[in-house]
Amino acid sequence: MSSSPKRLLLATALTVIAGGALAQTFPNVGRAATAKEVKAWDIDVRPDFKGLPPGSGSVTKGMDVWEAKCASCHGIFGESNEVFSPLVGGTTKEDIKNGRVARLTDPGFPGRTTLMKVSTVSTLWDYINRAMPWTQPKSLSAEEVYGVTAYLLHMGGVLPEDFVLSDRNIAQVQALLPNRQGKTTAHGLWPGRGLGNGGKPDVQGSACMKDCATEAKVASFLPDHARNAHGNLAEQNRMVGAQHGADTTQAPRSAPAGAAPAPAAAVEAPPAPKPATGPNVSALLGKHSCSACHGVDKAIVGPGFQAIAKKHAARGDLEAYLKQKIKAGGQGVWGAIPMPPQSLPDADASKIAKWIASGAKR
Repeated sequence: MSSSPKRLLLATALTVIAGGALAQTFPNVGRAATAKEVKAWDIDVRPDFKGLPPGSGSVTKGMDVWEAKCASCHGIFGESNEVFSPLVGGTTKEDIKNGRVARLTDPGFPGRTTLMKVSTVSTLWDYINRAMPWTQPKSLSAEEVYGVTAYLLHMGGVLPEDFVLSDRNIAQVQALLPNRQGKTTAHGLWPGRGLGNGGKPDVQGSACMKDCATEAKVASFLPDHARNAHGNLAEQNRMVGAQHGADTTQAPRSAPAGAAPAPAAAVEAPPAPKPATGPNVSALLGKHSCSACHGVDKAIVGPGFQAIAKKHAARGDLEAYLKQKIKAGGQGVWGAIPMPPQSLPDADASKIAKWIASGAKR
């Protein structure tokens, strides 16, 4: 009998991973991964810094990269914007000395920043390297990643302004991280006695497998006079995360007399705006990551293209103005979130500006 598709897929995966060890068992299925392919995937950096590439980057270098590629989402000083959570804040010199952020146990402190929680520098370096910037992940060089990591730690008061972070001194920086003592292995997630509490789970319980109570149904209705009194709640909730508000423009579903009221229908997030269909413009918006922050008729991080066209419709030099804004960036016209300068060819900027000036039609 021939192998099933699942077995063939598994054999292919194992052949690649094992470097061809199964080639004789499953001839003509899969191949050994090349050294270049393995290197492209094997980029993780462990807490003991195994996997960290050689190199260095200064705080000053990191500031330049930050302002060009990071500040539009994370703020000039790591304070973030309306979409993302702050990276810096909530730590003190005492935390750096003790290795435990005191405000993590303070219920009166309003938030939790990244530097309050992270316990290893390798976590920062690895995530920046593999996932940032949002619109072009894995595009930063090793020097830029070292620099951005150093600048982030400088903003948190961990490193001085003239510091140069490298693979040779990163272990010394680990000893200064504010919450380096904030991790525990006493949770029983691993078996054996080598970690924490000897493999005993920190939560004990027994499952009820009979005579289970019927699941309660909790529901509520807004009275008619209050529904939509403050605008549609679904439109006021962030379109990220698991929680979305009910559509208060819709009347509740009717229920039989004496029956518990039915819960309001969940509102799905609106579909992501489709790219424009004008000649060549759609490809340009994707190529230069414009659609990551701007929808055609809806705002994302920045305003929608049609809103931009409408706001500046009275300008006689609209195309030239838009091209200059695309190239140079700016802040204040649409709020506090800055738009970084965009390094795209003049011809592409002109086409995008012309399309927006004409009304940004789909």
